[in-house]
Amino acid sequence: MPHVLVAGKLHPSGIDLLTSRPDVTFDYVEEVSEPSYAPLIDRADGLVIRTQPLSAATVNLAERLRIVSRHGVGYDAVDLGALERRGIALAIVGDVNSVSVAEHAMMLLLAAAKRAGRADRAVREGNWSWRNRLEPTELAGKRLLIVGFGRSGRHLARMAQGFAMEVRACDPFLEAQAWPEGPVAPAADLREALAWADAVSVHAPKTERPVIGAAELAAIRPGAILVNSARGGVVDEAALIEALRDGRIAAAGLDVFEAEPPAPENPLLAMDQVMLSPHVAGLTAECAERMAVSSVQNVLDYFAGRIDPSLVVNRAALHGV
Repeated sequence: MPHVLVAGKLHPSGIDLLTSRPDVTFDYVEEVSEPSYAPLIDRADGLVIRTQPLSAATVNLAERLRIVSRHGVGYDAVDLGALERRGIALAIVGDVNSVSVAEHAMMLLLAAAKRAGRADRAVREGNWSWRNRLEPTELAGKRLLIVGFGRSGRHLARMAQGFAMEVRACDPFLEAQAWPEGPVAPAADLREALAWADAVSVHAPKTERPVIGAAELAAIRPGAILVNSARGGVVDEAALIEALRDGRIAAAGLDVFEAEPPAPENPLLAMDQVMLSPHVAGLTAECAERMAVSSVQNVLDYFAGRIDPSLVVNRAALHGV
């Protein structure tokens, strides 16, 4: 009988799925930290994990572990090499949060364009005359560049077109494969596209270096808006702070940070032209339920020998399953 360790608080529907199965047992640790679940890892055949790290040291304690299922689509906090050395599969959830992420990116675009933070503060502080400064701008007729044209990027494109924006996207990997049909044209050269755009929304995965670094920020059209709902580090945070300070970037919307939570002295926290949220783009009530059920189902499907290979990051680990 497989034993599952759930590390991090899940939506009750995910726990109910485990409870309903008489053929599995499980431990449940609601705290989201590696030290909170590491003492239980040695008895786990499967692990469902939220955003906390899974280090090589913890993997080495997991003598029975065969499947790790991430409650989400990113896995940069997981030591994939350690799993692969042990032949342990790493699964992610499918397309359960792209709509939530796209909606959040659209909200950040609107809030940044309308200077929602400054407008809110003006009312609360009795500064009614702020309205005469005409700081808010319209999205209609503006140019949006989407960097990374996966599911969330494509959903955002449809939403932005509903606001009468002109949309282009930059995704070298997708362009080399097969660009999706539709009105969104590919932008082959990132820096040229940045110079074209009035607003940029980042949906690219994290790589060894920032996708939007100092050189890319220098190429952005002066007065543009930048939104990042992808991962901290995809945009060079220090360079972005400088671009905001000198006005090259007029406003920004950030759901992710290089260090989470950001330190109290992080200059972004004092910038009222920047809309901030605590890495919640994919954490709606509806999405949390879908992610919980999907991440648990991946573990159950693995032990039943029917896990979807497209959801397994290291498919070589499926040999013999």
